Amino acid sequence: MRRLQAMELFVAAVRDGSFSAAGRRAGLSPASVSRQVAALEAALGTQLLNRSSRSLVLTDAGREYLARLEPILQDIAAAEAAAAALQAAPVGTVRLHSRTMFGLRVVTPLLPAFQARYPELRVELRLAERPASFAEDEIDIELRIGAPPAGPLMQRLLLRSERILVASPGYLAAHPPVCQPGDLLAQHCLAYWLGPDEVTWSFLAAGALQELRIAARLTANNGEVLRELALAGHGIALLDDYTVRDALAAGRLVRLLPGWQVTNSEFDQGIYAVFRQASLLPAKTRAFLDFLVEALPGVVSG
Repeated sequence: MRRLQAMELFVAAVRDGSFSAAGRRAGLSPASVSRQVAALEAALGTQLLNRSSRSLVLTDAGREYLARLEPILQDIAAAEAAAAALQAAPVGTVRLHSRTMFGLRVVTPLLPAFQARYPELRVELRLAERPASFAEDEIDIELRIGAPPAGPLMQRLLLRSERILVASPGYLAAHPPVCQPGDLLAQHCLAYWLGPDEVTWSFLAAGALQELRIAARLTANNGEVLRELALAGHGIALLDDYTVRDALAAGRLVRLLPGWQVTNSEFDQGIYAVFRQASLLPAKTRAFLDFLVEALPGVVSG
């Protein structure tokens, strides 16, 4: 930075006609300006200015250096202004990565309101079942189910969620009632595919933990598929509550075993926004995070 300041002082001294004038512009004494220009000349190994008590006169080297230096300093100033603008106002492209179900059911309906608030922002939404690579995918924000592992990324809890068992009224009318977890062993279950291992659902009530190996009639690695099959009466599905809220309210699905916590992974669930650690968070990233925190309670409540 000292080298850059010496360059700026050299240009200012030439344009303003003296070290004193350049010093007043930079808040420095004439002697300080003179020392920095002299240090610049020493670093370059050539004299840039002929000094007299009344004036500063460019040498041939100084004239050539000035001609090349001024456009560079203007480009630096423009780059700094552009970077400051990105920090101060939400502009550019915000790149989002989300689990498919959350992206479809929650994020997508919010995007028109977000872009109406920030018309200068372009949104790129990518949906996938696997976590993103921030370095390779150039993601600004990833929306994950469950807290991410400790590491260099920052995280922000957006909402709490739970997994619940649901089935259609038509399915329930045609099959034996489900009053306790063990009754699921005689049912047609629809499970999320987590790998080649057997499907295990965990149940927790009054401090008692029970685990069942579920002989799933069908597995899929996409929650939307399981939701549609449950709506069609094909079986009992374990889904995140926010994905079936509307269907439950409309009576198209019924919740089973409401007195039990149920999961196929961890009981403590939530949706987290994950983003790069930075002392100054880009304005576009901050804008989307704040928008989600404001909008999500209304989306997932009731």
